[in-house]
Amino acid sequence: MKKNFHLGLLPRILIAIVLGIVFGLFLPRPAVRLFVTFNSIFSNLLQFLIPLIIIGLVTPAISDIGKGAGRLLLITVLIAYCDTVFAGLLSYGTSVSVFPKLIGGNTGHEVAEGFENLEPYFTINIPPMVDVMSALVFAFLLGLGMAFFGSKGLKNLASEFKDIIVRAIEVVIIPLLPVYIFGIFLSMTHTGQAMHVIKVFISIIGVIFALHILLLVFQYCLAGGIVKRNPFKLLGRMLPAYFTALGTSSSAATIPVTLDCTRKNGVSEEIAGFTVPLCATIHLSGSCLKITACAVALMMMKGMPFDFWMFLGFIMMLGVMMVAAPGVPGGAIMAALGVLAAMLGFGEQEQALMIALYITMDNFGTACNVTGDGAIALVIDKLFHHER
Repeated sequence: MKKNFHLGLLPRILIAIVLGIVFGLFLPRPAVRLFVTFNSIFSNLLQFLIPLIIIGLVTPAISDIGKGAGRLLLITVLIAYCDTVFAGLLSYGTSVSVFPKLIGGNTGHEVAEGFENLEPYFTINIPPMVDVMSALVFAFLLGLGMAFFGSKGLKNLASEFKDIIVRAIEVVIIPLLPVYIFGIFLSMTHTGQAMHVIKVFISIIGVIFALHILLLVFQYCLAGGIVKRNPFKLLGRMLPAYFTALGTSSSAATIPVTLDCTRKNGVSEEIAGFTVPLCATIHLSGSCLKITACAVALMMMKGMPFDFWMFLGFIMMLGVMMVAAPGVPGGAIMAALGVLAAMLGFGEQEQALMIALYITMDNFGTACNVTGDGAIALVIDKLFHHER
């Protein structure tokens, strides 16, 4: 029997970037404008979907956390959230210190100007039904209300709406992303800016990978201090989960391996069975670190003003959005697009570059998330047995 060959999202994105650069060198301006037209329509569709993605994903996530308001659950969620916010702050501090030397001061304005010179032949305006912050507040209100009143009808409706949104991401957004990324790099190559952007991307990827390793060492030193055991031995036992996540790029697919590694670190069966599946959904410190670093880099490249307080609010909100990220490749960046637009002012090109840069490192972020779940399990196990 012939086995169907499936090319993952990361290879498709990388192929799209390479083809965009190659075709941008010789395609005539009218042909490039065709892809600029597609990108304009796709961007409008994306802007329409972002508030719906927030409502569809955040509402059931808040409802599920609120409904199971046991102490163990609340402590786990709080630790996961705090670790995610810490990862974002670590990323911000490192980025503002290191990136200016890598990026320089004259890239972004030229990229922006070159991109704006290529106009679409036409566009289809699809205004969002609500803005991002309204969608977020509505999702919180509805999710908490569902948890408090235990409304099965609303719960089923929210669950079905989430399925529709996840399906839209899987069937419409994700398959078209490579074409969208191709159009962005085609346009930038045509205006002579793509190679500089690629060089900056490569430098940023190296820094972010180093930050992932630093974050994992910190997490296990902290957990090792709490449980009074060697942190490097604890981290070493989690390496099978790290490399499995690196290969699958899926926290959910790595759960069985993460569970096995966590048990080998001495975490009790019941705590491992509770924390690992939960943290696979709500603990995305590696993803938060990556999105924050990419956002800082792009704002520097584009010459956009920012400060610590802007990013503090962004990181705290991003931590909430990471709880709602769906388990599909690139799901975290899809959930984060609304906050990037509302709080940092990211437009079409910035969002496209964020998607490309994020998905290029998706495996490393997932591996960091999954491995960090083992550290949280150790802390929760210590607290649980201490209370018993």
